[in-house]
Amino acid sequence: VAVEGLLLGGKLNVLAVFDKPDPLEGPFFEETIYITPSRLPAEDLELVIKTSERACAALGLTDGPTHLELRLNEDGAFPIDIAARSVGGLCSRTLTFGTGLSLEELILRQALGEEPGDLSRSAGAAGVMMIPIPGRGRLTSVSGVDKAEAVPFVDSVSITMPPGSSLTPLPEGSEYLGFIFARDQDPDVVEQALRLAHGELSFDID
Repeated sequence: VAVEGLLLGGKLNVLAVFDKPDPLEGPFFEETIYITPSRLPAEDLELVIKTSERACAALGLTDGPTHLELRLNEDGAFPIDIAARSVGGLCSRTLTFGTGLSLEELILRQALGEEPGDLSRSAGAAGVMMIPIPGRGRLTSVSGVDKAEAVPFVDSVSITMPPGSSLTPLPEGSEYLGFIFARDQDPDVVEQALRLAHGELSFDID
């Protein structure tokens, strides 16, 4: 799971907990799907939040954005990444708060000494797929974007690497081909929409 938070005077305000439904087995792996709200049972969700609070306190983080990655198993919740920053890439587009504020607006308000306002996430489920790089080479074209955007509940598809880009898979690479965004009231529907949309995309690589 991933936890997006805003620290105010040492208190961690959890803005969102994202499920990461793909296996993501090591020793290295690409990020793929983020879905919020989390579908974890209440006791697991509480464990994730308490562990996140202790992790931030252990590092002495007191104010500002924080992004944590945790892995759950039968022995508990384990932080594998704790960063004093917000979620990367375009993933913050999945989040709006209060009367429509973006995550960046909340962070800037706090940095300017203003009250950040309502920290409750807008209702409904949202998700993003970070489109993985399928192979090494030069990207010549991307097809199927219109079909992907036509999948029910998909908001948009953003291809962020233009034709001619050099593609380098993990572990040497550090970029994604783009992002797919979806929304609905049901997290399961959002996940399915992201997977169907990704299946409509084709990438030509030399």
